[in-house]
Amino acid sequence: MQIYLVGGAVRDSLLNKQVTERDYVVVGATAEEMLSQGFQQVGKDFPVFLHPQTGEEYALARTERKQGVGYTGFSVHAAPDVTLEQDLLRRDLTINAIAQASDGQLIDPYGGRSDLAKRCLRHVSPAFVEDPLRVLRVARFAARFAKDGFYIASETLALMQQISADGELASLANERVWHETVKALNTSRPWVYFSVLANVDALTQWYPELADDTLLQRLEARYPEVPEQQSEQVFLLLMAELTETQIEQFCARLRVPNEWRALALIAQRCHAQHHDVAASDLFANCLHQADCWRCPERWQKLRQLWQLQGVSEATLERLQRAYAAAVAVHAGEVIAAAAQRGETLQGPAIGAAVSRARAAAISNALEEDPE
Repeated sequence: MQIYLVGGAVRDSLLNKQVTERDYVVVGATAEEMLSQGFQQVGKDFPVFLHPQTGEEYALARTERKQGVGYTGFSVHAAPDVTLEQDLLRRDLTINAIAQASDGQLIDPYGGRSDLAKRCLRHVSPAFVEDPLRVLRVARFAARFAKDGFYIASETLALMQQISADGELASLANERVWHETVKALNTSRPWVYFSVLANVDALTQWYPELADDTLLQRLEARYPEVPEQQSEQVFLLLMAELTETQIEQFCARLRVPNEWRALALIAQRCHAQHHDVAASDLFANCLHQADCWRCPERWQKLRQLWQLQGVSEATLERLQRAYAAAVAVHAGEVIAAAAQRGETLQGPAIGAAVSRARAAAISNALEEDPE
């Protein structure tokens, strides 16, 4: 049994980037041997095991043969006679097909280190076309490594174009596409992901609302670099540029989580570059639509979104104080105040009165705290 560190951990280490997770490939072993050593098997399609102490993934070396449609239509062969080179051959990009032995020796049969030096994203073999998900993965890697100067090899772009033309992208599962989308949105230059897909005619299958060159150009110009690992906020930046109908269609197609969908509609209606969010009526309406009274975390998300959209820190602090003034309004106090005026509030009238009181509190706070 021989164990090798593989994939992203080796790649990122060679790029002097932080390694967040490690995957291993095991050559010359059987599932029974792994289980006898305390590993826990997971996955049904091929033998992957979790280390009994670290929880890291160890996969038996395997080969794959295309037998059906889409990214799941593969016959997997995992056995002790599968070599490390055979296992690496089935991987997507050369920079992901480098292995490292326990003594630190690198095994690089397909030129991954050379492509790292060239900053080139290149497919390992012609079998690249057998998995349509790789179109999205390569586009995601292009976004992730854009600031490092990586580019996609012309021959790889041609294969991505071929996959798109063959209609294989339609076989992808909604959940898998959304998973890749979120990973792309977590990068500092997420618009590169969509631009790459547009360049290989792969945008219209899953993202037809974004098939607009001017939209992507506008996003790249307005937000040339965004904070990493903030996929939700970047998603809201993107959705704010669409119509409500487009947002609904996009979210339904990719099965976007309901919370993200709700916030996307609010982001579109309360776009800080289309509206004066410091206007008391608009600000109150945005808070009401987002139901920030029962969901205070949504106020923080709105604030973060407006910050990315260019609202000044001074204005955001004003809005924070106005929000605090509105939160301080309590239904009991509103009912008591009405009673003193000889009014009795019941049912929906209570909610309406509270909304008016909150709007007044916001207006007063903004007037008392001018820029």
